Amino acid sequence: MGITGSLIVYVLIWWVVFFTMLPVGIKPQNNKFEEKISGNDPGAPKNPNISKKFLITTLITTILFFGLYYIVANGYFNLREYLS
Repeated sequence: MGITGSLIVYVLIWWVVFFTMLPVGIKPQNNKFEEKISGNDPGAPKNPNISKKFLITTLITTILFFGLYYIVANGYFNLREYLS
């Protein structure tokens, strides 16, 4: 796997893991319509912890990527053998 291919695979894995992590730990504001605040969605999360999810996503993606890279680099998963 070359540098460009590795970078593309890493970014793709990162986005999949990030979108998987987004709903984890979300708590709604639970405002029972005490007063109407324009522009505020009552279902919006109180604190989405984006920076924490960013770091966790990067850690998980790095582990998954190095596992995948090991499998491909050692020839355990080689599509060129199966296609020819």
